[in-house]
Amino acid sequence: MSQEKPQPCSSSVDTVTAVRVAREISLDARHPAPDWKTAAPVTFCADWQGLHPDPERQTEVRVLWTSKTLYLKFECRYRELFVFEDSDPNGRRDHLWDRDVAEVFLQPDPSRPRYYREFEVSPNGMWIDLDIFPDGLRDLKSGLTRSVWLDREKHRWAGELAIPMKALTEHFDPAAVWRANFYRVEGPKEPRFYSAWRPTGTPQPNFHVPSAFGKLRFEER
Repeated sequence: MSQEKPQPCSSSVDTVTAVRVAREISLDARHPAPDWKTAAPVTFCADWQGLHPDPERQTEVRVLWTSKTLYLKFECRYRELFVFEDSDPNGRRDHLWDRDVAEVFLQPDPSRPRYYREFEVSPNGMWIDLDIFPDGLRDLKSGLTRSVWLDREKHRWAGELAIPMKALTEHFDPAAVWRANFYRVEGPKEPRFYSAWRPTGTPQPNFHVPSAFGKLRFEER
């Protein structure tokens, strides 16, 4: 993980670009694959309203893709750590958002704004994936894999996710523009720190605002 001093961060861009890689990559958050450096990151550290930036809670996200897999990498700074100690044997944990997490919401079909997918990973490697629709949510069972690296001394953690494309869309078209947003939750009690790449602007913390999602484009190289 990067060891540079935290810099002022911004969420001024509204598009994240996923860079194509020539092969499937191995997840290793402690020793990341060189491919990650080919993707320009988006960075954020302000809250869900775009206010109160805190560089000590900065999040950096990079996205890669192949025709079979969407890869996401979160690099996170934190002030304090608050995680669950128990999960299902495979690492899945209900209500993971009640502890520290990094999240991505993905909407492959923007013409259906109330339908999207939610993925979360915690600093200690727990995860959850959900299918969100107008009447509620259900387990997505996407088949995602993940790798996490936690550096308690430097107050940093990284999480890599590999999500099968078939869990996101029936017919992947790299020319399509998806909608997406990235989030973090940190802290043991309210007021917790709820941060967002694209601010949702709600009076109270709420990430489920599809109209606030940014754009996700797929780049061929």
